This record gives sequence, C-alpha cells and structure tokens, in this order.
Amino acid sequence: MTTSENVLEVYRYAFDCARSGDGTWLAAFIEAGGSADLTNDKGDTLLILAAYHARVEAVSILLAAGADVERVNDNGQTALAAAVFRRSRELVELFLTADANPDTGTRSATTIATFFGLDDMAELLTEHR
Repeated sequence: MTTSENVLEVYRYAFDCARSGDGTWLAAFIEAGGSADLTNDKGDTLLILAAYHARVEAVSILLAAGADVERVNDNGQTALAAAVFRRSRELVELFLTADANPDTGTRSATTIATFFGLDDMAELLTEHR
C-alpha cells in the first residue's frame, strides 16, 4: 500500500468514526494533526456526519476542536440542519450555543424544520434568535 493509499484509508476511517460516534479516535486523529473540517466527496464534513447520526460525543469533540459549524455540503445542508432533521434537541442546542446560523445553506435548518413540519425544532431555532 502506498503512502497516499494509507492516508486515504485513515480519512475513510475518520468518516466511519464520525458516523459511529467514536469520539476517542476522532480526538486522537485531530491531536495527531487531522483536520476537524475533513470533507468527503459529497461535501459532508465529519461534523455533518456525526450530527446526521446523532453522535453527541463526536459532535462535542469536533466543536471543541474548532470544526466549522457553517460548512455546507453539496446538498446545501449544515450540521445544524442534520441535527434538526434527526430531531436531536441536544445537538441542536450544542450547535446554537456554538453560534450556528439556522438559515445557512439552501436546505437550512429552518427550511428543514418547516418542510417536515418539525414544530418542536422550529420553536427551538426561534428561541435562539
């Protein structure tokens, strides 16, 4: 295996850890110099994937490492939008505390809450304005 293949394997594993919520591995990855804003071929960041899979510990670690809460994937979604879609009050509150804008992206958190009739999420977003 070449060095570039090894690096790609590590990056793939980082995305798997974001999905599965392996915060310990993600923290070690970042401490070793890995980017908290690593992005895949669909524009999904580690933070977006962790949020979509409702992995609170992984999201907390990535936020503490300075992950960009305003990054938008190729579908126009942010990590906050993913948290709203998953109806994770805890994650939504984490993102809002980290100054995530509910209106960022073409499929923003606000848009998703409205489109899917997630009144509890829309109310939570409104409370933080």
